[in-house]
Amino acid sequence: MKMYTVAVLGATGAVGQEMIKILEERNFPVGKLVPLASARSAGKTLRFKGEDVTIGLACEQAFEGVDIVLGAAENDIAKQFAPAIVKAGAVFVDNSSAFRLDPDVPLIVPEVNAQDVKNHKGIISNPNCSTIITVTAVNALNAISPIKAMTASTYQAVSGAGAGGPVELMKEVEALGAGTTYEPKIFPYQIAYNLIPQIGGEQVDGYTSEEMKLQNEGRKIMHLPEMKVACTCVRVPVVRSHSISVSLHFDVPVTVEQARQAIANAPGCKLVDDLSKKQYPMPLDTTDQDLVFVGRIRPDLTDDCGLTLWCCGDQVRKGAATNCVQIAELLIQE
Repeated sequence: MKMYTVAVLGATGAVGQEMIKILEERNFPVGKLVPLASARSAGKTLRFKGEDVTIGLACEQAFEGVDIVLGAAENDIAKQFAPAIVKAGAVFVDNSSAFRLDPDVPLIVPEVNAQDVKNHKGIISNPNCSTIITVTAVNALNAISPIKAMTASTYQAVSGAGAGGPVELMKEVEALGAGTTYEPKIFPYQIAYNLIPQIGGEQVDGYTSEEMKLQNEGRKIMHLPEMKVACTCVRVPVVRSHSISVSLHFDVPVTVEQARQAIANAPGCKLVDDLSKKQYPMPLDTTDQDLVFVGRIRPDLTDDCGLTLWCCGDQVRKGAATNCVQIAELLIQE
């Protein structure tokens, strides 16, 4: 088996650490791991396959001899190093939003549009976490009848805001229990026992940047350039795993039984849908694994060609790190 030199840009962050964990879990053929980070972390070590690996400094020269770079850094870092990565002959699988809507950069969810990988020119983008979870859940239904529109509400865990999100939630809970206060630093308001119906800044007509991602990225991934999406993104006091309520509007009716059968057989999905037995997707059940759980499938009472469903997925794994590693797996298959 051919072995590959794999770099992880942003190796010490939450997603970077998860990428390294998943490379090992999935037995990706890593001949050499090259973890890269800022000067603050360079020289430290991390564990990979039972050995200590030294973290290198992220710089243009660090990509020489690398086959695949998994990006777990912010947009500005991704843009800074992308030219050097491509010049070095590596393929950059980037988790940031820097290149997602670039027409020359494939935007990939392997269960949905794996064939688009072959169109890359050195850079492949990983979609937004909620977009990945949603399109994985609904793609099998799109194959039955094209999706014209979606109305969605996302319920996004605090870890989606980074490692500080869960810390802030816990500190607020502790403070409230002790009768004291904790000044929010990560979120604009207290998140404990609260919901915050804004993620991202305003982008268009009162919709935030996070809310527009489901339409803009979903169109590209699913090859549905006319699909319309109305989305509301809400931060909720859940530690991990995002949940999405979706109403789908099709060209022709799709029955509940058709939908259940399609989702039960869809790659990357697990059907959890029995209301009488109180079986439905929940964040606790989907944490630290890679399937998107789908349930609460029912007719949309406002649209004869509509269905409504509920899905949950781990946004750190399938919504970020695992999807990147799956894309890398597609590359080595090519």
